[in-house]
Amino acid sequence: MMEQNLLHKKAMDFLLTTSRTFFIPISHLPSGLQEAIGSAYLCMRAIDEIEDDSKLPADTKIFLLQSVAKLLQEGHSAARIEALFTPFKKDLPEVTLLLSDWIAYCPPGALDKVLESTVEMAEGMAKWVAKNWEIETEADLDDYTYYVAGLVGVMLSDIWKWYDGTETNREQAIAFGRGLQTVNILRNRDEDAERGVQFFPKGWGFAEMFAHTEKNLSMAEKYCQTIQTKDILHFCKIPLELAKATLVALKEGKEKINRAEVTKIVKHVVDQ
Repeated sequence: MMEQNLLHKKAMDFLLTTSRTFFIPISHLPSGLQEAIGSAYLCMRAIDEIEDDSKLPADTKIFLLQSVAKLLQEGHSAARIEALFTPFKKDLPEVTLLLSDWIAYCPPGALDKVLESTVEMAEGMAKWVAKNWEIETEADLDDYTYYVAGLVGVMLSDIWKWYDGTETNREQAIAFGRGLQTVNILRNRDEDAERGVQFFPKGWGFAEMFAHTEKNLSMAEKYCQTIQTKDILHFCKIPLELAKATLVALKEGKEKINRAEVTKIVKHVVDQ
């Protein structure tokens, strides 16, 4: 029990340092659901750090992402994960090196789905690293955002069903993830361009990406309307309302919303 308590503290500490946006809704979840979602986020953050690393060569990223996917499918012992990462220890962040801890943190009933989704994400990320993230069309954008965010929506829907039988729409779940991801793409366009990556389809400017994002966030709204469990609804509504507010800020020429606005939005959702 003590070991699990320490693992819980470690997970929550890493959630806070890696994503304040998701730490907030995860911290509001009840026991059981909190561990499942926390584990899923950290497993996916572990591989996301590999994909995003500006210093790692593309072939190394592809090797690591494909190897993680294979390991998680065939057998994910801590020793095998450590053996994979050891040669790259100085290059990888701690959240990645601790992948076996995040797996151990997951409740057994949700683990298969978390691993299955992490495998699919790792394989999809490897595919897009190999393509050098060359997004030509809206279909390319949808494919990329499915792997890095849409499938998170699908996985969350499966976890809701595991937790209390909550049923949700798969296409709306994918759109939810996509909408959150394209808000980030809008926010980070200049930063992405500096590292030679362009997520806007050819011929698209901000107007087209705003429209694409709003369409997906509108489907996310419909997704939330089907959820009756208050804890799950709050979890979904917090990032949705933050994304909508960020979109408004971006349209006004701001980079993001400030902490006071975040606190106000979270309080409004939780008090409903």
